[in-house]
Amino acid sequence: MEVHNINIINLVTLAVVLLCSLVGLSQGQGTRVGFYSSSCPRVESIVQSTVRSHFQSNPTIAPGLLRMHFHDCFVEGCDASILIDGADTEKTAGPNRLLRGYEVIDDAKQQLETACPGIVSCADILALAARDSVVLTGGGSWAVPTGRRDGRVSQASATSNLPGFTDSVDVQKRKFLDKNLNTQDLVALSGGHTIGTSACQFFQYRLYNYNSTGGPDPSINAAFLPTLRNLCPANGDTSRRVGLDNGSQNRFDNSYFTNLRDGRGILESDQRLWGDASTRNVVQRFLGVRGLLGLTFNVEFGRSMVKMSNVEVKTGNNGEIRRVCSAVN
Repeated sequence: MEVHNINIINLVTLAVVLLCSLVGLSQGQGTRVGFYSSSCPRVESIVQSTVRSHFQSNPTIAPGLLRMHFHDCFVEGCDASILIDGADTEKTAGPNRLLRGYEVIDDAKQQLETACPGIVSCADILALAARDSVVLTGGGSWAVPTGRRDGRVSQASATSNLPGFTDSVDVQKRKFLDKNLNTQDLVALSGGHTIGTSACQFFQYRLYNYNSTGGPDPSINAAFLPTLRNLCPANGDTSRRVGLDNGSQNRFDNSYFTNLRDGRGILESDQRLWGDASTRNVVQRFLGVRGLLGLTFNVEFGRSMVKMSNVEVKTGNNGEIRRVCSAVN
């Protein structure tokens, strides 16, 4: 009798698990690793070789693609809406005007339309390209769940809730929580700034007249201030670009966190991660012991990227598979 009851309980438990899984799928949580294994088995190799080819001639596309994926997921979900051309689309909004790498996605899409027409979404291409960009710059890899469909709506006004370079930690945490991303995700994904650059216009105010004080942001290391002022003179070219991870802007590593600890963060929103106790704890964990620090950050970055890549995704009958990534069908 006891064995019979246990079997019934196990069957009920299994039914509940299956039901929850089906509910999850109906709510748009239908991405999975290997989604194209039968319909387009070469998808990952095609995207990877395309990203590598462009990277070899222009390494700046790596941080560009990583950032593009981030900006896509935070607006209308990870649906490639950032790729759509138009007079008032997301790519025309202020935070997105300096993004780069669109031609890489277009190239990969063209090749995939030849190999398996109408099968692979632009949203999945972008998610895969972001991962490949991290690997090409020395970071760790992760399995990318696929199965997203492309959105049909792209509006510049929808970008107003993108994380900004002047955001306080509380504001950053709220914006991430709105996407079901926690404090650790915030710090890990901010670590993507270990590659790439920023224009002087986005942090020059910290160097000369912070908060109308007539002086610099006190969180900037005093020994580092002359270097930044030399790179971004008071009346100089505000479009000049400076590495976000001083001394290691082309390599995906955890020196970004070392710079935060040492008061060498470039963007105010980044440096604030060290000034707030809740985020400082995560930064310190990613610093770790010298021989182990890469492992912890790489693993957690990959996990957070997977979480972010499933933000408000469109699957099943939602959205479409675009023929070209820059326009809806």
